[in-house]
Amino acid sequence: MRRSTRGFGLAAGVLAFALFAAACGDDSDSDDSADTTAAEEGASTSASSEGSGDISGDVVVSGSSTVEPISVAIGQAFGDANPAVAIQVDGPGTGDGFARFCAGETDISDASRPIRAEEVEACEASGIEFIELKIAIDGLSVITSTNNADAECLAFSDLYALLGPDATGVDNWSGATPAAEANAGTLGTEFGTTHAPYPDAPLTVTGPGEESGTFDSFVEIVIAPVGDALGIEDATVRPDYTASPNDNVIIEGISQNDTSLGWVGFAFVEENLDTIKPLQVDGGDGCIEPTVETIADGTYPIARDLYIYVNAAKAEENPAVAGYVDFYLSEEGLGVIGPDVDAGQVPYVPLASADIEATKGVWDARETGTRDGGT
Repeated sequence: MRRSTRGFGLAAGVLAFALFAAACGDDSDSDDSADTTAAEEGASTSASSEGSGDISGDVVVSGSSTVEPISVAIGQAFGDANPAVAIQVDGPGTGDGFARFCAGETDISDASRPIRAEEVEACEASGIEFIELKIAIDGLSVITSTNNADAECLAFSDLYALLGPDATGVDNWSGATPAAEANAGTLGTEFGTTHAPYPDAPLTVTGPGEESGTFDSFVEIVIAPVGDALGIEDATVRPDYTASPNDNVIIEGISQNDTSLGWVGFAFVEENLDTIKPLQVDGGDGCIEPTVETIADGTYPIARDLYIYVNAAKAEENPAVAGYVDFYLSEEGLGVIGPDVDAGQVPYVPLASADIEATKGVWDARETGTRDGGT
């Protein structure tokens, strides 16, 4: 997990090593996780003005690699003020995170999509009640290499032609042209104006795997609706691409292939603009660049809410869990979300004030169940 090319990567690595040294034999060396302990000196985030320092215990957070940088940054700040709390955060993906959460293995599940009906059932079968808390907004960025001068904007219809099920086996951009032009007769401009014919250039696709909420959101927002319009049931992403749960692996794959194509969360793009290029996306209303402003106002067509899910019983019995969530939803905690990477913020889009108050109200009331998921 990488939060900032301007120094956070080193801090996260030091924090992970501190927990490793203190854990007496914990040999996890996953590049896709960051473990934090409150005893770490020199963490880049300032200590909490709210923390009393008298809280102790362990907090285990797992799930979305998209939400992971937020939970790590907030964990650092909370830990600075509460040195007897050990916080472990990793990001194997939203689906894998819910599997662990509903098995009772974690206290909090980071999620880049709402919980699904089968995941609700798994939690119910284990007797786990959860509190669903919306914490930020993300835009899924469609990306290519900075060396790709031929691609500037892609419509949903283009993305389906290049990344959907009909693209299986297509290893050159131009190979998707016949399908895109044929689909245009059915789709019209409902899903944007196609940019076919595509250039004669190798097509190398790298993106999140099926365990990722970023994969799920891309399918739900882009691929499935176009498939439905074409009469294709349960359309999903082509299976023959390089998949990874690690966003940094995706960034590396995109940057190393001049005419690559893929998608990741907005924050990972903003931190790697020297090697990758975000494309404008046309969802039917013209080409829109992903920015904090276009994601916040809804004009960028591939946006989704980010969540944390809290085990209600563990929040009740473990002051460290409750304290961590209290801090997460405080002004200082949510203040780590924003566009100023140089100031240590994680570059996602903050919630509107009314949405923040709604989230705080759910937490204060310890309201269990899902409002946005369960489908």
